[in-house]
Amino acid sequence: MGPEPFQWPAALARPPAPPGVRQVTGWLTRRPSTLTEDERQQLKAVLNACPELATAHRLIRDFGDMLTQQTGVLLPAWIKDAAEANLPGLAGFARGLTSDLDAVTAGLTLRWSSGGTEGAVNCIKKIKRQLYGRAEFGLLRKMILIQ
Repeated sequence: MGPEPFQWPAALARPPAPPGVRQVTGWLTRRPSTLTEDERQQLKAVLNACPELATAHRLIRDFGDMLTQQTGVLLPAWIKDAAEANLPGLAGFARGLTSDLDAVTAGLTLRWSSGGTEGAVNCIKKIKRQLYGRAEFGLLRKMILIQ
């Protein structure tokens, strides 16, 4: 047998590469229950190293809780916190929510959804784009009715 491959001494071994941006973003936006124990530990280390990211994590979690628990009444306080954190992405998002605060609050509070209607409208628009300049109203009407 040939000589064994060279191995660096343990004291000189390279540390593991830091996690990538996409990986950390995934950890921040996923439900905590879906993270493995290793991912939790890595996320904790990243958050300890960067206080701004820890603030972003807290704000993302709070907004996710508002979405899942339908607690839109907490939105004004969340917007205030996000603006005070002065994190470019979240502060801009929070400012955008204020442009129609009543509608956003209703969307985060009420159980009703216009998703079915929006889906039907999207389907009709798709058919209209496909037939643009190729057919008259009669064919468009038939295509929509058979959907």
